[in-house]
Amino acid sequence: MKIATYNINGINGRLEQLLAWLKLAAPDVVCLQELKSPSSRFPVSAINQAGYGAVWVGESAYNGVAILAKDAEPLVVRRALPGDDADKQARYIEAAVNGMLIASLYLPNGNPQPGPKFSYKLAWFERFIAHAAELHAQKLPIVLAGDFNVVPTPADIYQTTSWDKDALLQPESRQAYARLIQSGWTDALRKKHPRETIYTYWDYKRNRWPRNAGLRIDHLLLSPKVARRLIDAGVDTEVRGWEGASDHAPTWIALKN
Repeated sequence: MKIATYNINGINGRLEQLLAWLKLAAPDVVCLQELKSPSSRFPVSAINQAGYGAVWVGESAYNGVAILAKDAEPLVVRRALPGDDADKQARYIEAAVNGMLIASLYLPNGNPQPGPKFSYKLAWFERFIAHAAELHAQKLPIVLAGDFNVVPTPADIYQTTSWDKDALLQPESRQAYARLIQSGWTDALRKKHPRETIYTYWDYKRNRWPRNAGLRIDHLLLSPKVARRLIDAGVDTEVRGWEGASDHAPTWIALKN
């Protein structure tokens, strides 16, 4: 079983690339982020024709998350992260797929920091940590996948000081991610590649893709029941080099059936 996460950075503008990757990689489940589309404009017909059922929550021009399932219809459990009914940003969706609970999330970027956007990021992170703890206590097979907008350690970014003040690298962001892992979740990429230089995102600016100046910010976190089934994990880096590509590459895990 193959589960992937992919920040598509505009699903309607990059639908051709998404469909090409689905055909090439044939993942069983895909978590998408940054749809940048209202729910009414989600390209469900094209997704269905590619062989995937889909659930999603959209937002005009910003955010937006989805879960796709090959030859199946995901069963929605949640369309928002609990803990703040006033938060209407489309950043979280949770669904049951093939006997597993899958979450697709787009954690706030938090820039500029300090400021209200960084405060929102940390507050959202705390809500997510609390919800993840409730999920973990259920002892179910669970995958939390998405763009976490956190570079966990210095090993997850190219050699540079240009990002030092960015919200993705701040101690508070890294500490929140570390607490999440320490509460019992397995970072799949690091489990399979503990010392490898591996990135999932390359900014469009400053020639960062051609010179492999990347960051690892897209993560798949596994509950113990899923972690025991982990066979492999990787990044389809070549997709980042496609014409008109997202600035992220699809990140995936392979599990024993």
